[in-house]
Amino acid sequence: MITRTKKLLLALCLTLGTATTAHAQQTAWEKLSPWLRQLARQEASNTRQEASNTRLEASNTRLEAPNARLEASNDCLEALDVRKTQSLTNTGGRPSAEVCAFVRVTEDAEAVMQQYQSQSLTHVGNIHIARIPIRQLGALSADRRVSRIEARPMGQVLCDSMALHLNALPAYEGRQLPQAFTGNGIVVGVMDIGFDLTHPNFYDASGQHYRIRRLWDMLSTDTLGSTLYVGRDYTTTEQLLSLQHSRDGLDMTHGTHTLGIAAGSGYDSPYRGMAPESELCLVANAVSDNKSFIPAELWPRFTFATDALGFKYIFDYAKSEGKPCVISFSEGSRQDFWGYDQLFYEMLDSLVGPGRILVSAAGNQGHLKSWFRKEPADGPKGTFLTASGENVMCTLKADDDFTLRIVSYTEPADTLCLPASEVFALPDSLLRYGRLGGIDSLEIQAYPSCYDAGENCFDLIFYAHQPGVSKPLSIEIADSKGSVEFWRVNGSLTTNKLNPALCHGEYSHNILSPASAPSVICVGATVYRNGVTNYKGVWKSTEARILGLRSDYSSAGPTMDGRIKPDVMAPGINVISSYSSFYLENHPTASDIDWDVSHFDFNGRTYPWNCNSGTSMSCPAVAGAIALWLQAKPDLTPDEALEVIAQTSRHNDPALSYPNNEYGYGEIDVYRGLLYLLGIDGIETLSKTHTPAAISVAGGLLHIGLPPASNRQATSLRIYNMGGQQVLSTQLPAHSQEHTIDIRSLSPGIYAIQIEGEAKGSTLVRVGER
Repeated sequence: MITRTKKLLLALCLTLGTATTAHAQQTAWEKLSPWLRQLARQEASNTRQEASNTRLEASNTRLEAPNARLEASNDCLEALDVRKTQSLTNTGGRPSAEVCAFVRVTEDAEAVMQQYQSQSLTHVGNIHIARIPIRQLGALSADRRVSRIEARPMGQVLCDSMALHLNALPAYEGRQLPQAFTGNGIVVGVMDIGFDLTHPNFYDASGQHYRIRRLWDMLSTDTLGSTLYVGRDYTTTEQLLSLQHSRDGLDMTHGTHTLGIAAGSGYDSPYRGMAPESELCLVANAVSDNKSFIPAELWPRFTFATDALGFKYIFDYAKSEGKPCVISFSEGSRQDFWGYDQLFYEMLDSLVGPGRILVSAAGNQGHLKSWFRKEPADGPKGTFLTASGENVMCTLKADDDFTLRIVSYTEPADTLCLPASEVFALPDSLLRYGRLGGIDSLEIQAYPSCYDAGENCFDLIFYAHQPGVSKPLSIEIADSKGSVEFWRVNGSLTTNKLNPALCHGEYSHNILSPASAPSVICVGATVYRNGVTNYKGVWKSTEARILGLRSDYSSAGPTMDGRIKPDVMAPGINVISSYSSFYLENHPTASDIDWDVSHFDFNGRTYPWNCNSGTSMSCPAVAGAIALWLQAKPDLTPDEALEVIAQTSRHNDPALSYPNNEYGYGEIDVYRGLLYLLGIDGIETLSKTHTPAAISVAGGLLHIGLPPASNRQATSLRIYNMGGQQVLSTQLPAHSQEHTIDIRSLSPGIYAIQIEGEAKGSTLVRVGER
């Protein structure tokens, strides 16, 4: 093996570091999150190239024609004036190069924004969500009044349907919800991609009354007169039904599915969502899956900061209506140690509160080896890295020095051994290294952890001009003075017979952001169906696991700062919900259409019910469940919701202690949560499971429909008020399946009904007017 000498390595790094140091004098790089650093560096490079081109053109012009030079100068001035005019407008003109980012401004915020041609879109305290010209990032960061600027690019939806093609009934389908709690008076918000606004699942159960109240379509090009940062909103039923679908709705359908799970009425089907009578407020945002709808020069406008504006839009609507709100968000991106999410988390903390709850999907990376740790007493630990993309990235964190060994298994093998401390000694703590065997180049950036400044982090990026890693590549922590942790960012951790000892990696530490935020309820997925018959009558089998247990794909904690996540679980594998009629029309032979379970007609269009899987499906199930809890307690806070989850969730794997980093507190139990919130869970004789009997109240009469039975036994019924007092007790005759009891003597309110016998269980009903 060939070992590079440290002398040559340091000489190369010092040379490369000089170039970045010169530019760093004009920019406070430490205030910028890494992606913003890339934007600022690229902008500087583009500016230098444009200046060079301008000088060359000017030189040619001088040689050819003085008049032409004058005309070109005037044209440039006119174009500059146009760009200045358009830079802060939302029109269809020439797009300005800007980014949407979080900015912490410690003083004179208005003056700072004005000075750097930026605009504060909203703020909480000194944290602003701002539109910033990319050319101003460097100068803005250098201003003493600015302490932090961060943004990350758009995330991705968290549905694995393309990989798994799974199918199941909706969460808790077949379990009769207490009829007094259907989400009535609650706003369910969903930010996602691909909405079919015409699907009957978003009407009431009769298909007569439309329930979507408004949509902010961030991708809309119809921005004339819009006051929103990107796109525009639609606020009347006429506008929404005329629009028919979000701009990406011909090719995307993820949002149609998740919205149906959270709050679909189940129109003429058993596929009812969790809060079927709630009001709906939607945001169609941008992610990596639908970025083709956005010109490349506009991508920096769609960041986590833009998503935060979407959350605020939904919460603001609910506030204007005086109603509680829960938001479902089935998207995410990886965590990091740079602090990409620090201002984002603070903004989320300010948005949620009493009657405002945000639920997010954990991610679908649980089946991937993502992390390992090496202690000083351990021998060398490492792994092989593979990837199909053009680069591979990983992150290490250490509390003391360690030696890194990287091997590219060419002929002969090419090896780099490097003490971590030497990277920190370089200018800007940045190492850029040339070809390493089958890798075109390597970059290592060292920096202190945003969670603990006493710990140092190292991002490693292996670049290849051709997609994929052409030769086997291993990374190894050869020795260490302290604890060293390794995180996968992309690619896969694998084994190879070239060095079987490099086999480390655990299926953990892969929760995505913003589900990782302390104030966000993070949801993982459990399994409830292993297959389904599609609309063609063909049986489709899927992930074979013990029902009720965690799916292999559901991401596991802890978070990068060591907190337990996920918080709760819900069915997420093989879930049936609404799918877009426009997607079906435009992609009739797509592979996921083969997982449609039925097609039906409504208002002249053909609509599908389709199955999907992933934590994308679990997240709206929990959001819909919390909508029912909000109906019982409208000022429910995120912490109180977690308390209900902690006290009432089911522990499907009894071998584990709870909470833990696979299941959180367990699988959500809607009914037990309602009993807990209403303070009647302490009645010893009240079942914590729901009765299979059909129970309803109408005209002061309680109607009971018992399940069919060949040899029916006597059934007893008791009614309790919210104070836990028994207010009625009776026996139901054994000879009948249907019973009616006069309850007009009961005061208006919510009551618990307990049935003993073949339909043993309890339920909640509302008596009298609301």
